[in-house]
Amino acid sequence: MKSKNLSEKILRSVKSKGFKYIDLPSVIEANHIVQRSGENFRKFIFSFIDQNGNELCLRPDLTIVSCLRYLESNLRGKEKIFYSGQAFRKSQNRKDSIIRNQIGFEIIGSKDEKNDDKEIINTSLNSLKNLKYTSGTLTLGNVEIFKLLISKLDIPTRWKLRLSRHFWREDYFNDLLKRLETNSDVDPTIVEIDKKRYLKMLKGDKNSIVAERSIEEILKRFDKKIKDPRRPSKGRNVSKIIKEFLKIKCPINKAADVLNKFFKKYQINLVVDQRYFPTSVNRTSKLNVVFSTSFGRQLEYYTGMVFKIDIKLNNKIKNIINGGRYDQLISDLGSKKQISAVGAALNLNY
Repeated sequence: MKSKNLSEKILRSVKSKGFKYIDLPSVIEANHIVQRSGENFRKFIFSFIDQNGNELCLRPDLTIVSCLRYLESNLRGKEKIFYSGQAFRKSQNRKDSIIRNQIGFEIIGSKDEKNDDKEIINTSLNSLKNLKYTSGTLTLGNVEIFKLLISKLDIPTRWKLRLSRHFWREDYFNDLLKRLETNSDVDPTIVEIDKKRYLKMLKGDKNSIVAERSIEEILKRFDKKIKDPRRPSKGRNVSKIIKEFLKIKCPINKAADVLNKFFKKYQINLVVDQRYFPTSVNRTSKLNVVFSTSFGRQLEYYTGMVFKIDIKLNNKIKNIINGGRYDQLISDLGSKKQISAVGAALNLNY
């Protein structure tokens, strides 16, 4: 950000929408980041050991720090907050700054999720009024729609969990699709043995105990297990559906229609409406607004709507705002119940 005055204008525009300013700590326990993002993420953080032997780090992400604050302060109910500050993250690309200046705003603990999504996007668009840009693109995705699709596909539960869990890891996800196509995780010999044991137990005493489990419990597990295996042709068809779904990209006002035609084509019992796409072309005259099914794979913690705004400044395309819904983040950090959360961060390093 070249101008402090411009930063203050953006902060005022966010505050005018009813958000309360908060301060966030610059240093947090490293395990909050490593446990949430994986051991591999350690190489991107600036960590150190304090005098008590605890591993601490400079905050690499303001959203996680904000959610930690909500959790550790035992807050309840809806909170609309905003903040500004620096995130410190190592980069493999020398051109990227290791100090990221940001303004963030969030709605946490609300039960009106679809309207909250719309409010976060509208607040983002309102903040852009302070920038002199000529054109740009607002790209929306929705991780929830992907998970709904996976839940409707004719594949074993374990595969639904795998694909949903690893959507954000694109290379590994593609490897999973190859395995799904070839049925490589199923041993036909073991399946036949399980079927024979299952049929034998069906004729036995359901109340008898084997290895501290009742025959009834074992039968339920067997029943689920022997129904898991798929014909390779079915795996290939499911993989084809997923790949074709992830290629969908269209203007936002056509998104619901395009997706519903896709679901109908493959006889998938799923219908989406405009609530999944919380914006309108009328509010974004300078921006080209598109929907992409594959967008939203950058960060693991997104669970629903996700978006980014790129604008043209001085003949260069700059990523200026990123945001989305992350309903599982606070529970992943230690909450005993799921707490809704949606927010966005404005990049001041353009």
